[in-house]
Formats: sequence, structure tokens, C-alpha cells
Amino acid sequence: MADDRKNKGKGGKSAGDGGARTLKVRVKTARKRTTSSTRWLQRQLNDPYVHAAKREGYRSRAAFKLAEIDDKYRLLKPGARVVDLGCAPGGWCQVAVARAKSAGEDGSRGRVIGLDYLETESVPGATILQLNFLDEGADDRVKELLAGEADLVLSDMAAPTTGHKQTDHMRIMHLCEIAAHFAVDVLAPGGAFLAKVLRGGTENELLTLLKQHFKTVRHVKPKASRADSAEMYVLAQGFKGRSGSEAEDLA
Repeated sequence: MADDRKNKGKGGKSAGDGGARTLKVRVKTARKRTTSSTRWLQRQLNDPYVHAAKREGYRSRAAFKLAEIDDKYRLLKPGARVVDLGCAPGGWCQVAVARAKSAGEDGSRGRVIGLDYLETESVPGATILQLNFLDEGADDRVKELLAGEADLVLSDMAAPTTGHKQTDHMRIMHLCEIAAHFAVDVLAPGGAFLAKVLRGGTENELLTLLKQHFKTVRHVKPKASRADSAEMYVLAQGFKGRSGSEAEDLA
């Protein structure tokens, strides 16, 4: 469930804040290096968010994506209970811990649970599970750790790309739909859901589900998401709550 393999991080400054000016680096194509890999390496070396992530201690540039979205929509409040699906390498967990104060700051009782099938280095203040969310019982394990409802469900899950746009879009939409159903199962009234999709937007079936259960649904593309990338995010806010039978199932 990768991005820059992956993405995400901690608090929330712009990549342009502070630090020395970075000179543009050119990469010569080595004999055994493909043109595409050379372009990727050159882009990484010249990406201000990559440099900012290293400078500020984030595990990846994607930390700024969540921080930027949160700056605008205020998803992460002190004491929030957060689930991060597809959390490797842990950047979004860093952001969530810092802003939900799940490390116990200010007496807060925030909780952050991250899950990924890839091994993820521990994040102080978060509980990290190495599990494939598609495996049977994985969602139940997360619910056990939550021991109640969540305030925010994040999903940066992504299947390995095939290069075939339609196939890749279908794969990521499938993961997004699974994450959305999980969010409906565990969110507290007023909660929010944020998930990665690919350009082309969110399919009607998923939009119908989200609009049924949330007051507002929109697509967002933070500046930290590369302009030439097909990725964007669907953000659903104001969870309306579950029916009586659904609430009993969660209990």
C-alpha cells in the first residue's frame, strides 16, 4: 500500500518554510538505470517536500499532504481517535499523533492506530499493526484496539500499479470502498473519512454510500501532491451515525 513507498508524517509546515535553498540536481543516466528511474531519482532529489520531510523528521513527503488537508478542514483535534489504513512508512501516523496528542500531551487521551501489510517502524504514541486489511479478521483486530468509536478514518492504501490506467483505478477504488465501509462501521457521529483515489474521481457507488452517511463529500488535492500525479483524495465529513442495528453490531 505504497505511495512514495510510502508517504506521510507529523505536524504541519509548508515545505517552503525555513531551511537553505536547494540547488537543482541533475542525474546522469547510468547504463543499468532506466530512463524512468532516472527521472524518478531526479524528481526526488529536486522535490522541496522530500527535503523538508528530511529536515523536519517526517518519514516521507506525504506527511505534508495530511498536514495541509488538516490545516484547512480541521480533522485532527486533541483527543481524536484515529485509524490510519495503509500507514507505512508511518508519516501520517506521525502527523496524527502530533495533532491528536495521543502521546499523552496536555492530558489528552487521543489514540492513533496504524495498519499496513508492510513492516512499519514504531511511531511513539501510535499502535502499529502489520496486517493486510484485506485479510479476514483484520478489521475486527482494529476494532478491538479502538475499544469504541473512531473520530477519523484515514486510508492511503494503494495496490501496486500495473501501468494500465483503468485497472489501477479499479484497484484503488476497491480499496477505498472497503475503507469507506469500515469507516461507516466505526465512526462516531460527526466523524470524518479521508481516502486516496485516482484522477477520474470517485465512482457513483462509493459516492452514493458516502453521501448517504456523511453531510459533506468533496474531492481535494493538496499542493504537496505532485501536480502531474493522478492521485487525489475524497473527504467525507459529518458522519450522520448508524442505524440501531448497525450500532448494536459495533457494540
